[in-house]
Amino acid sequence: MKFKIYTDGACSGNPGKGGWAAIILDGKSQYNIFGSENNTTNNRMELMAPIKALKKIKSKSEVIIYTDSRYVKDGITEWIKKWKLNNWKSSNKKPVKNKDLWVKLDNCCQIHNVSWKWVKAHAGNKFNDLVDKLAVSKTK
Repeated sequence: MKFKIYTDGACSGNPGKGGWAAIILDGKSQYNIFGSENNTTNNRMELMAPIKALKKIKSKSEVIIYTDSRYVKDGITEWIKKWKLNNWKSSNKKPVKNKDLWVKLDNCCQIHNVSWKWVKAHAGNKFNDLVDKLAVSKTK
């Protein structure tokens, strides 16, 4: 199967009440998933969205994930390699923030053939705008 997934996270306060959302497209159908957490951060919600979406896909698949978070895209495609080599320490020798979620996301990416695309936020992309509205709605 081939999937396109749009993800977003939001937070009211940082930390504060957070929301995450994902839209999963399989070519025929659209599935919207979303959730919230109390006392969290925007970055954690940005990470939670692709984790939850990838867990919904049960068999090994081709997946393109669209995110407006450079933190997520750059983290999973570039930075994580160095973090693993450096025992989960960042370039400033401090522990990587949100390691628990980075590990979960990395594990999810091992199951599927995942490619990552960055999209500009609030730029008229139908699915990015919708996923943003869903994530923000969970912060209320």
